[in-house]
Amino acid sequence: MSGESGATGALNGLLVLDLTQMLAGPYCSMMLADQGARVIKIEPPGGDNTRRNGPHLDGAVKMESGGFGAYFGSINRNKESLVLDLKQPAGRETLLRLVRSADVLVENYRAGVMERFGLGYERLARENPRLVYAALRGFGDPRSGESAYSGWPAYDPVAQAMGGIMGITGPQRGGPPTKIGPGVGDIVPAMFLAYGITAACWHAQRTGRGQFVDVAMTDAVLAVCERMVFQFSVTGKVPGPEGNGHPLLCPFGIFPASDGHVSLGVPNDRFWKLLVERMGNPAWADDPRFSSNELRVSHRQEVEQAVGDWTRLHTKHALADLLGGDVPFGPVFDAADIFDDSHFRTREMLVEVDQPGATRGLTIAGSPVRMSKTPGGVRRRAPMIGEHTDRTLADLGFDTGEIATLRAGGVVQ
Repeated sequence: MSGESGATGALNGLLVLDLTQMLAGPYCSMMLADQGARVIKIEPPGGDNTRRNGPHLDGAVKMESGGFGAYFGSINRNKESLVLDLKQPAGRETLLRLVRSADVLVENYRAGVMERFGLGYERLARENPRLVYAALRGFGDPRSGESAYSGWPAYDPVAQAMGGIMGITGPQRGGPPTKIGPGVGDIVPAMFLAYGITAACWHAQRTGRGQFVDVAMTDAVLAVCERMVFQFSVTGKVPGPEGNGHPLLCPFGIFPASDGHVSLGVPNDRFWKLLVERMGNPAWADDPRFSSNELRVSHRQEVEQAVGDWTRLHTKHALADLLGGDVPFGPVFDAADIFDDSHFRTREMLVEVDQPGATRGLTIAGSPVRMSKTPGGVRRRAPMIGEHTDRTLADLGFDTGEIATLRAGGVVQ
C-alpha cells in the first residue's frame, strides 16, 4: 500500500502499523515514515497521552480537542492517526484485518500485553506470514532470551543507568553518575529497531517470510558503550567518568574560549602538528613529551593545560578562523546558536511544520539521512487524533457500512 501521493523515500510502499507510545517507539516509526513508509499510528480512545506534553505554541489545539503539543509533533510527523479500541473484540478483529495488509507492526508495550489481547506475534504471523513484528522493551522480549528484568518497566534514565552509559559520563572519576541530556536511552534503541526492521523487510521481500525483531533499551545503550566493554575485557579495570576528554586520545575534548567553549579532536600527529603551529609553538610537534599520541596521553594534564591556556585567549569566532577547516574543531553551540547558523538550514535540519490553531509554525529537527534518489524527509505535520481513521480503513478494505458500524460501537474514532 503506497503512501500519500507524491511521497518520496526509499521505503515508499511499505505499510507500517504503529502501536507505540512515549518516545522510543514513536521515534523508530518516525524514522520509517521519514523515509517514505506509510505509518498508521493506532491510538487508544482519547489518543496517545503524550499529545498533552508541552511546550505548546500560543493557540495550538490541545489534546482535549484532538491536538497535540510540541513533544508529540516532533516525533509523529509524516504519520496517519487511526483511533482503535483494542479492549473490544471488534477492535481486535479490526487490527487482525489491518495486519493482513501490513508489512510491519511496531509496539513497545511491556512484555505480555499483546498476548493478553490475543494479538501476540505468533497469532499475527498466522494472519500474515510475511509480517515483520517489531518490539521495543526495556529489557527485551522473552522470546529472545528471558532476562530476570523482563517484566520491569523502563524509561530513558533506567536504560542509561543499566546500559552503562551513566557510569562513564560525568566530570570526574569518583563523582556522581551523569545522565546524558537527550533521551538516548529511548532514541538509541529506536534507531537500532528501525535498522532491524529494514533488515527484516529485506529478508521478507526475498523470502516471503517475516520475523520477530526485538530490541531491549538497555542492550542498545550498552552497544553504543562498546569502548567500555573492550577496555574492561582487556584491562580488568572498570572505566569511569571521562569528563570532557577521551581516555585513549589527547587533546580530544572541550576547551575554554573567552566567550564560551570549543571542541577539539586531535587523534593523530598530523593534526597535532597543525594545532601547535597555529598555537605558535611548532617545536611541540617534535617535543619528546608530546610527539606521539601515546606520549600526549601520558602527559595529558600538561597538554590540556597548555591547549586550554591558548584557547581561552580567543573568542569562538577567532578560533574558528584559526583552526576551522584544518584541525577538527567546532564551537559548542546552544539551541539559539543552532537556529542562527546557516549550516542547519542548508542541511534542512530545522524544519517548520503546521501546528493546528497556533499563530505560527512549529520548528522540529529534520532527518539527517540524505539520499540522492529517494530523499525522504519531513513531508507533513503530526496528525490530529483519529484524523485519518475513515480514509485509512477505506484504503485497507473496509466499506462505508463497516466503518459506520465500528464508529457506532465506539471501536474506532
